[in-house]
Amino acid sequence: MKVFIRFLVALLLLGGIFGGIFGYKYFVQMQAGGPGGPQAANVVATEVHSEKWQGQQSAVGSLTAVDSVAVSTEVAGIIQSLNFDSGERVATGDILLELDKAVDRAELEGLESEAELARIQFERAEDLLPQRAISQSEFDEARARLDSANAAVESQQARIRQKTIRAPFDGVLGLRRVSVGQFLAPGSDIVELRRLDPIYADFNMPERFLPDLSMGQSIQVRTSAFDQVFTGKITAIDTGINDQTRAIPVRATLDNADGDLRPGMFARVTLLEPTERDVLTIPRTAVSFNTYGDFVLRIKEQDQGMVTERIQIQTGEIRDGRVAVTKGLDEGDRIVAAGLIKVRPGQPVTIDKTVEMNPAEVTGR
Repeated sequence: MKVFIRFLVALLLLGGIFGGIFGYKYFVQMQAGGPGGPQAANVVATEVHSEKWQGQQSAVGSLTAVDSVAVSTEVAGIIQSLNFDSGERVATGDILLELDKAVDRAELEGLESEAELARIQFERAEDLLPQRAISQSEFDEARARLDSANAAVESQQARIRQKTIRAPFDGVLGLRRVSVGQFLAPGSDIVELRRLDPIYADFNMPERFLPDLSMGQSIQVRTSAFDQVFTGKITAIDTGINDQTRAIPVRATLDNADGDLRPGMFARVTLLEPTERDVLTIPRTAVSFNTYGDFVLRIKEQDQGMVTERIQIQTGEIRDGRVAVTKGLDEGDRIVAAGLIKVRPGQPVTIDKTVEMNPAEVTGR
């Protein structure tokens, strides 16, 4: 009896195991389209497209003001008036600040009086010298006193002019750092002044690209703050290579009439080569990867219809969502544009015409 029970249990276990195996195979077959063969997948397709791409190299850098200065004072004094607001645009020579000049003007009046007396004495000496009433040395002393008095007047006038702070160039002011009535020591920062139009983009390029750099070469700059491309040209290439980074500093100049670009911004720089080349491109979504490298699913015609085949490819640059194909495909080849994970090599497919991808739309043309 016990032997029979053991035999029955073993039989049930074997039946469960084989039943599970056959059930799983039947389920997979049903998922693939039933006993009649794999089910055709409805896919989005696109063609390998030939485009003209301008050669380019990428770098990162930062934006720098053409002119930038912390406006300060050469002489000490109490601020009498402020003639600017933070963030204001100013022109060369505009008065920004004036220090108290009362004491300096009083000193100037005294010096002017001394200069007038020296002038009178010199004119008298000029009249007396031909008459031999004074000696030549006395005449020379009178002339020296007059020159010294005039120089003292001019020096005091210059000191008074130093107490009027003017904008050294056209630009935009930063944040005001002083107030009326504040005492300023020589060299104290008053406000930052920057010229924003044009603006520099400073970046470094590896030394191997030195032969490809030239004055006037076009560049494109992208920033995190604005979803647009700014264009400019290389205006300076440093004379040496940095011995630490083995990179060469490069400076480009960009128009910035609207003042959108600001010094200190992070810049993604693209250098454009003067020539264009023909490249084959496909959407980035059409490329997948396995242990052998990148591949696509190409659609080929057969008597029974369209089926997919895996094609290993070599890829190059990626621009605006499209990948350059250097090997493996020809212009006009039709490939699965997206959703490769749902399609297997050798599987029949039908093409969804309503959403077929247009290369011109992908590239933004």
